[in-house]
Amino acid sequence: MSSTHATTAPGALQIVKNLLREVLCSRVYDVARETPLETAPKMSARLQREILFKREDLQPVFSFKLRGAYNKIAQLSAAEKAAGVITASAGNHAQGVAYSAQKLGIRAIIVMPATTPEIKVQAVRARGAEVILHGDNFSDAQSHCFQLVEQSGMVFIPPFDDPLVIAGQGTVGAEILRQRGTGLEAIFVPVGGGGLIAGVAAYLKSIVPEIRIIGVEPFEADAMFQSLAAGERVILPQVGIFADGVAVKQVGEHTFALCQHYVDEIVRVSNDEICAAIKDIFDETRSIMEPAGALALAGLKRKAGEDPGQGGAWVALLSGANMNFDRLGFIAERAELGEAREALFAVTIPETPGAFRDFCAAIGQRVVTEFNYRLHRRDRAHIFVGVAIRNREDAENLLQHLRNTGHAALDLSQDEMAKLHIRHMVGGHAREAQNERIYRFEFPERPGALMEFLEKLGGHWNISLFHYRNNGVDLGRVLAGFEVPDSDLPQFKSMLSKVGYSHVSESGNPAYRFFLDNARAD
Repeated sequence: MSSTHATTAPGALQIVKNLLREVLCSRVYDVARETPLETAPKMSARLQREILFKREDLQPVFSFKLRGAYNKIAQLSAAEKAAGVITASAGNHAQGVAYSAQKLGIRAIIVMPATTPEIKVQAVRARGAEVILHGDNFSDAQSHCFQLVEQSGMVFIPPFDDPLVIAGQGTVGAEILRQRGTGLEAIFVPVGGGGLIAGVAAYLKSIVPEIRIIGVEPFEADAMFQSLAAGERVILPQVGIFADGVAVKQVGEHTFALCQHYVDEIVRVSNDEICAAIKDIFDETRSIMEPAGALALAGLKRKAGEDPGQGGAWVALLSGANMNFDRLGFIAERAELGEAREALFAVTIPETPGAFRDFCAAIGQRVVTEFNYRLHRRDRAHIFVGVAIRNREDAENLLQHLRNTGHAALDLSQDEMAKLHIRHMVGGHAREAQNERIYRFEFPERPGALMEFLEKLGGHWNISLFHYRNNGVDLGRVLAGFEVPDSDLPQFKSMLSKVGYSHVSESGNPAYRFFLDNARAD
């Protein structure tokens, strides 16, 4: 979505007039630090242009939000400070307000959505602020906060739609210009309510108008994109909360007017692309961003695939690093899909001995990331498989190759239900399985190891169950079921010993007996 650079709305001209002075006279450095603007060598080499990271994750509260919050609170009157401050926030603004209030000795109440990551809730409480959890998103929390303002007489500290807050965030733009005065082509900025991009854009465009300011939003929380397209502020009926720091139903009045005038474009990205950007930043810096913190890089990468640009440096503003540890599993799982480094397929093969191995031969030496299969019927088998790829074109070529080798195959890489749920649900009781023996195996993890494992097993006994997942460790772990009559047991066990891989019989495992054993298929 490209901005039309519309005429500035009433009231916004005065903000613009005062903004440079407010930024230059800001009080943010009482508490905030000037964060580094770092070269990202791996990303630069990959995208064939200079990529810089503005490291706002290195602030004392691990987010840029401290700037605007402190700049606003520090300039309250004595009477206002005595009344105390209150705000609504998805987390990072809350920490900024709590930190600022503690620094200035002011009482603070923070209303946060009940969905806020616990790490942010605890961080706010650790700063001495009172936390009230209310609603499922920022808008719900804000509505409740306004009720409390009326009841308490405390001073509301806006998270984004306030001239002093915008000016405080605008100091990020001033730093970028001071740290790299020439050769800047584009700045990518995450967008929630719009305070950060409004401050950065208005400041930079007032001094170096040729710099492109590009906002980035998730597809499921794109209030600024839709507002700019409509020419007025829209209210989203609902927002996704994966990137909770930007989960805003409506952007600010001041911020919208400034974005209309100064922002060149809004790029939207998927959650998978955000996960991939988190991984990219970790690979580059060994730091872990929260989803909103990696949003700018996700947009930068998408834009790089569409627009070669003019050769100047591109800056990704890394806005925050407050993330619960327990979200890392989901992010790691989805990062490869977001980077188009993994493809998911549903494949049908004949239910005959050796067909499983033939299918793996069709995949070849590619790295298999996931393999789920359960015997269902005797004539054919359905497999859910993940495969490492180089790009989407590579996935399309593999899909065609599978079909050319006689396998009915379907690409599920863009299927949200498959990615979220189905991959974990392949299985169940196998009514057709006979004399099933369950074994758990471990083998050295390397390219081709899975195929080597299957070659060693041979094709004499039908495989009735197979589950494998690449967990990024040095050992591959497989759970496999074999149909082995009692008369074949000595030969089967001899084969297992010759395979040479660590293995444990799990046929008596209670979890297997309850969920997978055909004896319970009733």
